[in-house]
Amino acid sequence: MKGFIQLGIALVMTTAAAVAVQPAKTSATSKKAPSTKTAGKKNTGKKKYVASSRKPAVKKTKTSAKKPPAAAKTVKAAPVSAKVRAEAHDYVFQNVADGADIPVENSAALIPFFEQLYRHQRGELAGPLHILHYGDSHTAADEWTGDLRTRFQEKFGDGGSGFSLAGRPWNSYRRMDVRSGSTRGWHSDGLVGRAGDGVYGLGGVSMSTASAHEAIYLDANAAEFELFYYQQPGGGTLQLYDNGVAMEQISTDGEPGPAYYRLEAIPGMHRVEAETLDRAPVRLFGWVAENTTGVTYEELGINGAEASIVLGWNEETLRSNIERRNPALIVLAYGTNEAGRKDWTLESYREMYSQLIARLRADAPTATILVVGPPDRTQKVRKIGWQTMEKIDVIAEAQKEAALANGCAFWDLRAKMGGKGSMLRWVAAGMAQADHVHFTGPGYRMLGDAVFRDVMSQYDIFLQARAAIVANATSPSSDATVAGNQ
Repeated sequence: MKGFIQLGIALVMTTAAAVAVQPAKTSATSKKAPSTKTAGKKNTGKKKYVASSRKPAVKKTKTSAKKPPAAAKTVKAAPVSAKVRAEAHDYVFQNVADGADIPVENSAALIPFFEQLYRHQRGELAGPLHILHYGDSHTAADEWTGDLRTRFQEKFGDGGSGFSLAGRPWNSYRRMDVRSGSTRGWHSDGLVGRAGDGVYGLGGVSMSTASAHEAIYLDANAAEFELFYYQQPGGGTLQLYDNGVAMEQISTDGEPGPAYYRLEAIPGMHRVEAETLDRAPVRLFGWVAENTTGVTYEELGINGAEASIVLGWNEETLRSNIERRNPALIVLAYGTNEAGRKDWTLESYREMYSQLIARLRADAPTATILVVGPPDRTQKVRKIGWQTMEKIDVIAEAQKEAALANGCAFWDLRAKMGGKGSMLRWVAAGMAQADHVHFTGPGYRMLGDAVFRDVMSQYDIFLQARAAIVANATSPSSDATVAGNQ
């Protein structure tokens, strides 16, 4: 409490002005181009969409024109007795419960985010509050991010799904709160192992085509929609549909740069579609679907990703997209894949992570950044069995040092699990998968609950400290003190 009061006085007052900043109006925003021939007409053409998945990402799906990053090999889990499973289950639950006593390190860094939450609850901030969650396959599964989305929206209001990637960029892509899909003539850029020009947008993945009558769609419950796309010389034209009714035609031709098209709608369920009309290049980044208030929790994970992937994204495009979303909180959750590389040292990884934080700070100067450390991970060693990956220690420590040195909060996921070697018990409890890397649905949701619990416990402390500061500043004794010092 003392730490919050000492740091809170200056931060709360300075944040009050900062949070009032609205998203910048970018010159790249496209102008509306009404279609006099098609507006209001029904979309009667039947498109063969490939829909996003809502099944666990580790399960095999039907093949499509776009191949996803190579998935981890599925390892058959060794059978365990009921007694062993029960003991492991108790171990997991006890460690997660005890994790409440493990502090969020540098929790004072969360104060600007808490101030925005507070003002939002009081109706002092217009529009929904945005949270961006970047990460690897743990994030892309949208299990723990989906749980966090539910928890935040239950407490602070449903702001909608926010940003999601365009179409179906890889086979197992999914969001738990929306449904999306695309025809088969699109090419995905930005996936791990697929080199490109870095112009991938907010989520690090773009969808491109140069063919006519290729389309993407999004099914979502919202009051406002926005299409994030790339404007380029000779760019093609898109026909936009809302629930099958032709709305506007959008030209993507123009000076190179990110662009946006906003569609206001009647609150409720909508299917919004974008269809190419000519044989010209079109590149899309994603959809935004949101309501007029509440919180959005936007999952931005890529299978196989490492934190350094973000540094390869086009700076102008990413900055414009992040400014457009104007996040209150950015969550960074990487480290699992880096643990399998021998070239990272504590120093080199810490330096890279610091560069990542600095870049996001430049793109979103009023956003709070929360770094979530990597989970425990084990690998099977021939003739020995499952062994803890020692590099996790290096990666977790480097992330922690970078976070604290750059004014970010740090949440130690591995410690919350039970520490080094805990993945073995999570697998035995059925809370992690047999690959000893990923969690099961219940495991991810338990982690989501733990993150929310710890962040909200700090929010409660913040509210108490804020009330004390305000009460002290407005009390008669404080006025007398000021008068006596004059």
